[in-house]
Amino acid sequence: MRALEKISSFAGKYMAVISLICAVFALFVPQAITGWLKTSWVNPLLMIVMFGMGLTTNAEDFVRVLKRPKDILIGFCSQFLIMPLLAIALGKIFRLEDALLIGVVLVGTCPGGTSSNVMTFLAKGDVPLSISMTCVSTLCAPFMTPLLAKLLLSTTINVAFWPMFVSIIKVVLLPIALGLVINHFFGKQTKEVRNVLPLISVTAICMIIMAVVAASHKALINVDPATGKMLGPNMNAMMIIPVVILHNCLGYLLGYLVACAIGLNVAKRKALSIEVGMQNSGLATSLARTSFPDMALATVPGAVFSVWHNFSGSLLANFFATKLHEPEEETNN
Repeated sequence: MRALEKISSFAGKYMAVISLICAVFALFVPQAITGWLKTSWVNPLLMIVMFGMGLTTNAEDFVRVLKRPKDILIGFCSQFLIMPLLAIALGKIFRLEDALLIGVVLVGTCPGGTSSNVMTFLAKGDVPLSISMTCVSTLCAPFMTPLLAKLLLSTTINVAFWPMFVSIIKVVLLPIALGLVINHFFGKQTKEVRNVLPLISVTAICMIIMAVVAASHKALINVDPATGKMLGPNMNAMMIIPVVILHNCLGYLLGYLVACAIGLNVAKRKALSIEVGMQNSGLATSLARTSFPDMALATVPGAVFSVWHNFSGSLLANFFATKLHEPEEETNN
């Protein structure tokens, strides 16, 4: 068990490097991934991680969050103001072509991603607050995402409410609830496995990254259709990389500054920063594919964001966990 704990500690500390290696491998050797790892695995992998997070929390943590709905409301407003406005501003500054602009704005108008909960856990942030914000933004997304897309792009998209509602229950709420129940009745046993949970989280995130990159490699790399040989990067797709990096990192920064401005404690600042910066880019890619079938490049921002925000999120989580600690006087704020 002690050996596993050491491996888990190493994985948590160097998650960014590990995830980058996985992304590069999946990009250039996708055939080694697609044969056994499918994008359909993403939700089951997230469910495993959410179950693990449930083992580290208790019902009182969520009651505490619900007693301060203002924190959730601030997260909701920050999510649907900062990221959409950054998306349209960056798209205009970089003069993106229409398809890429649509993809970036769709990423910005989507709710927070469930990966943000994992990163908040690794960052030693307020996990119940992060989960609550993700749930609220996701449940409101069928109304907010089409509204914001209409305002910013003057176009109409459809986001199905019930599939998202079922997904948030299945992927987030039920696994966490099961973890809470087990932690309540078998607390002594769950304490023994908590130190290996970062290893499980890192493994799941890396598998998700590889599945997404391998499935999207044709949008990022030019391939000779006759031979299947790689011809080099798709330069149109590569143009989106600096936009995605700025979009994500400015989201982290502005989310953190908002949390500081309203006086949230350090754990909540971490949660709000990560929640704002990390988007449900999988949903953005799906919306781009179904709503704009004639614009293949519209799916690229979501695919790139999926990889980048897991890499940057792991870097930020490591920084938060090791360098940013809760002052004694702030613990009850």
